[in-house]
Amino acid sequence: MKDAVKVNLKGPRYKQPRLVTTTDEWLTDIAASSDCLVKDKAVIKNIIVETNRAIASTVINYRDGIELPEQLGCIFLGTCQPKIRKNVDFKSTDHYLKVIQHRNWESDNYLAKIFYTNYETKYKFKFHQLWGFKAAREFTRTVAAEYPKKWKMYIQIDHTLKVSRLYRHYLKDANRIILDKERLQTYNPLEI
Repeated sequence: MKDAVKVNLKGPRYKQPRLVTTTDEWLTDIAASSDCLVKDKAVIKNIIVETNRAIASTVINYRDGIELPEQLGCIFLGTCQPKIRKNVDFKSTDHYLKVIQHRNWESDNYLAKIFYTNYETKYKFKFHQLWGFKAAREFTRTVAAEYPKKWKMYIQIDHTLKVSRLYRHYLKDANRIILDKERLQTYNPLEI
C-alpha cells in the first residue's frame, strides 16, 4: 500500500460560488405573475421542494426513472462498472495514512450513476444541448443509501455507449415486440 500524507485541515481552500435557483426575487416574480394561484413565497418554495423530492423518490424506486414535465428530458439511475482510476476513501486514508480505496462490496463493485438525457426526438426544444442536470446533495445521499439494497434493479450501462443510443435501441425493441404480437394474431399455420 502506498503511504499517504496527512492533510492540512487549516490550509487555504477554494470554494466554488453556490448557485441558488429559488432566490427571493425569483419567488417574488413567480408570486406576482398572473398564472400563479399561490401568492405566498414560502408555500411556492415548499411546493418546489416537495415536487423535487417526489421526482427523486420515483427515480430511486422505479427502474425506468421518470420523464420530466414539459418534455424537459428523462432522469434514471444506472449501474456502471467502477472507474479505471482509483476511488480513494479519504476518511480511512487520513486515519491510517495509507491509500485505501472504496470497493463497493455490497454491489459487486458496481457504481450508481444518475443519468439525465434530453436527446430523444420528443425532447427537441430550443438549445436542448445546453441543458444539464446536477443532483442535489439530498438526492445523491439517498441514492448512495438505497443503491446497495437494490442495485440489480437498475439498467446496466456500458461506459462506452451514449445514453441516447440506448434509448433508441430500447424503443426499437419495444416496437418489434408490438409488431410480432400483431403478426401472431393473424398467423394461420395451415395457410400456404
